[in-house]
Amino acid sequence: MGDTPVRKTGQPSQERLVRAGFIPLLDMAVLVATEEQGFARREGIRLQLVKDVSWSNIRDRLAFRQFDVAHMLSPMPVASQLGIGSNPYACFTPFSLGRGGNSMTLSLDLYREMQAAAGLDGTEDALANALALKAVIERRRRSGRKPLVFAMTYPFSSHNYEFRFWLAAGGIDPDVDVMMTVVPPPLTVDAIAARAIDGFCVNAPWNMIAVEKGVGRIVATKADIWPSAPEKVLGVSTDWADKNPETLSRLIVALDAAARWCDDPDNHGCLAHMLGDPAYVGVSPDMILRLLKGEITVDPGGRTRSTRNYLMFHGQAANFPWLSQARWIYSQMVRWGQAAYDEACLPRVEAAYRPDIYRSALAGSATAVPAVDSKVEGAGSTPTVVPATDGDLIPDPDVFIDRRAFDPSDIPGYVSGFAIRANESVTAAKYATGPENRRLVPKQST
Repeated sequence: MGDTPVRKTGQPSQERLVRAGFIPLLDMAVLVATEEQGFARREGIRLQLVKDVSWSNIRDRLAFRQFDVAHMLSPMPVASQLGIGSNPYACFTPFSLGRGGNSMTLSLDLYREMQAAAGLDGTEDALANALALKAVIERRRRSGRKPLVFAMTYPFSSHNYEFRFWLAAGGIDPDVDVMMTVVPPPLTVDAIAARAIDGFCVNAPWNMIAVEKGVGRIVATKADIWPSAPEKVLGVSTDWADKNPETLSRLIVALDAAARWCDDPDNHGCLAHMLGDPAYVGVSPDMILRLLKGEITVDPGGRTRSTRNYLMFHGQAANFPWLSQARWIYSQMVRWGQAAYDEACLPRVEAAYRPDIYRSALAGSATAVPAVDSKVEGAGSTPTVVPATDGDLIPDPDVFIDRRAFDPSDIPGYVSGFAIRANESVTAAKYATGPENRRLVPKQST
C-alpha cells in the first residue's frame, strides 16, 4: 500500500492487541475496514472491536480501562479535558473517523401537522422545515398542549449541538419551547414508534430505518447544518497513549489506509456487507449501500433525496483533528450553558484534538495533510491542504445554516451573536452531576 510511511514498513516483532469500543452506526466504518480488510494486521495490530449500546458506556469503559481506544462523539474529548459531565476522564483524539451521516427525524404525525400548518409539499429545505416546526409549536402552545420531546444521543454530542442549531435557526429555543432528552442510538426508532419522543437526531442508519418503518420523516441532514462539522473521532485513553506511542502511530497509519479504502465507491458494496454483519451494525446491506451512496429515503411515501458526500471517510481532510473545530465545539458548550467561557480553558480544549500526533504518524505518506492546525470554519472555502493524490472531490460550500462563519480567535463574539442561547440563569453546574438524570431510558449495564 503506497500510503504507508517507509519508516513503518518493517513488521514489528510482536502483534499488539488494541481494544476498541463502538456503537452500531455507519460512521464506525473505518474501524471495521481497518480490521476486516487487514490494514491493522499490516501494522502489527490486532484490533478487537467491541459493540456497546450507549455513549455513556463508551465513556465509562474507556475510563475504566476496558477499552484502549473508542469510536467516540467528537465533543466527548473536549468535555473530558474540561472535566464536565459524569465520570470525566481525560482522553483525546488524534484522528477523525469521518464526516456526515446525521439527520433530524421527526415523527410522521408531527411532520404531517407541519404540512397542514405551513403548506409543505415535501420539497422544502432544512430551514423551511424548521420554520414550519416553529409554527406547529406556537399553535400547540396556544391550545395548551404539552411541549414536544426531542432526543439526541448524548449531551456532549454533535447530535445535540446540530439539533439545537437547526431548531434555533428556525426561531425555536430548545431549552424553552421543547424538551430535550437522551436516548441511545439503537433505541431511537423504538422510542419514536412508542410515541415516547417526537423526533431525534442520530447517525445512519437509524434515521432511514424510522422512515422505512413508517414512523419517521427526515427533515434535515448534518450537511444542511454545517457540511464540515466533525462527527465521530477516535477517542484515545491518555494513559494508554503514553505507554504505547508507537502502537498509536501505527494505528493511525492503518486507520488512514482504511479511511481511503472506505471512500472509494468501488469498495462500497463490500463495505455494506461488512457493516451489515450482526457483529457490527446488523441491518440490510442494501440499505447501507444506499446510504453510502447518499441516496436517502426521507418519507414513508417513498420520497428520496440524493445528498452528495452524505458520508465521507477520507477526502477533504476529513480525518484531520482541527483545533478550530475543537474550539467550535467549546463555543456550543458555552452557547447552551454547559460551560462558562474562560480563556484559561482554551489550552485544555486544544489538548482534546491532537493534529501534531496525526501529522507525525502520516509524515511521508501520500495523504494530503493540512498545512495549518486551525482555520475560520464555515467561511465557504476549502481547507488548505497539501495537493491531494487520491482524487478528492470538490467540496460543497462549507457554510453554516445561519450563514455565520466561526472565527476561532473570537469565541465570545461568536456566541454573543446568537439570538437564541442559554440565558444567564442556565449554568454549567447542572452538568457536573450528570445530564443523564434527564434520560427517558435507563442506562444499559456493561
